[in-house]
Amino acid sequence: MTEARGVIVGVGLLYFVAIAGIGLWATHRTRTVDDFYLAGRGAGGGIGLMALTLAALSATLSGFAFIGGPGLVYSVGLGALFIVLPASLTHALSGWVLAPQLRAMADTHRVVTIPEALGVRFASRAVRGGAATSLLIAVIGYMATNVLALGLAIDVLFGVGRTPAIWIGALVVLAYAAGGGIIAGIYTDVLQGLWTALASVLVFLRVLEVGQGLGTMSRTIAAADPEFLEPWGHLDPLAALSFFFVFSVGVLGQPHVLHKFYMLRDPRQLRWYPLLMSGALILGTLLFFGVGIAVKALVVDGSMAPLVSADDATPRFVLEQTPVWLAALVFSGVVAAIMSTMNSFVNVGAAALTHDLPQVLGRDPSTQLTPGRVATVAITLVAALVAQASSSLVAFLGIFGWGLFASTFVAPLAIGLNWPGASRAGALASIGVGLGGTLLLETAAWAGWLTLPQGVTVSALTLVLSIVVFLVASKLRPERARATPPRPPDDLTRPSARRRP
Repeated sequence: MTEARGVIVGVGLLYFVAIAGIGLWATHRTRTVDDFYLAGRGAGGGIGLMALTLAALSATLSGFAFIGGPGLVYSVGLGALFIVLPASLTHALSGWVLAPQLRAMADTHRVVTIPEALGVRFASRAVRGGAATSLLIAVIGYMATNVLALGLAIDVLFGVGRTPAIWIGALVVLAYAAGGGIIAGIYTDVLQGLWTALASVLVFLRVLEVGQGLGTMSRTIAAADPEFLEPWGHLDPLAALSFFFVFSVGVLGQPHVLHKFYMLRDPRQLRWYPLLMSGALILGTLLFFGVGIAVKALVVDGSMAPLVSADDATPRFVLEQTPVWLAALVFSGVVAAIMSTMNSFVNVGAAALTHDLPQVLGRDPSTQLTPGRVATVAITLVAALVAQASSSLVAFLGIFGWGLFASTFVAPLAIGLNWPGASRAGALASIGVGLGGTLLLETAAWAGWLTLPQGVTVSALTLVLSIVVFLVASKLRPERARATPPRPPDDLTRPSARRRP
């Protein structure tokens, strides 16, 4: 690490200079609330399909593709791939079923946020308020997790210590997020998405070289740990299927990704989104799979010392087995991934705080940029304080945030925007069960008061409960449905659609 630090620091500084340039450019372009939250949407603004794809890739993968994913593969084997296997299904659903409805609402009702879309769909301030509250709570948890991860990465790069690194990371994100809003975030995401794909492909090629091909690595692992290469790996089958369910369906409730559909300049391009997004994810997760397999094989044949922590898989591999310039690219990629995800979270959180909650309370939201920028600063500083206070609490909040997004948004969004029978009562019940159930069950599991059956996760359980409650309550209280799902003006977003005369 000492020998590599100079090059790593140099590449890291180049990345910071690049995002500083993006931030200044975006701040100059950001003049209205639509610019700040939606990149100026509409025919005269917004973003193209490639920018949307790369931004969604960045928001989806975060630092997990670099650190957590390879460590999980190293620990549990091929069963870890059930997290990424549903990618094509997920993005077909989001691109062809959910995104057209969200774009229709953006065009017809000028909605700015995901909670606002739910409020319009169910003609209910209570639905919008519950969704905004859940979103804000989850964003704080996610932001705290990412601030801590960013601080750890900066500490590795510059050796400044954990606490100063946390605040350096938070201030760097604020430098472009508070000024340039989502425009800065989108184009930082584009840079980060390209960075991730490049680093992932180059590391995977190095994996094949070091391990002498997948066949050689597989035979080495099979001789010592044959279960590692079985379909479930070391996971219980129910746990692997739970991964598949939560990450295929749960992604449909992640507002920091869905929010980006409002910004697409031409919604007809959505027909190509699943293909582009699945292809980008394949490139982005080559490192996820390759490093986990390679490190396992190297440890088995004695070429590498056993890992103290599974999360050391990527740092150990790139520092010991790759050229220093590639190690620098990967470490900077970790920082880039975390920063882009933080910007997405803080932007949707600021929108909930300054746009949704004031309207729920009967007040007109501000049309000025200052409240959005102040909210961005406030959310980031609170997250930094939580990150500094307790790393164990932050780990819990990260899990809590994912489950809360999924359990409170999947049913009213993915089902509610497509099913005319969905009712306000169903939406309120689903959000209530998702918020209360996730808070209680995740807290009980984290504290050791609750032990679920092997393979069952709190995220999967609360997601199933919220969907069931949504369907049952909508059937029992159909009279509460006062609005119908939005309908796109045509079917051009569907893969088989033809232009109407």
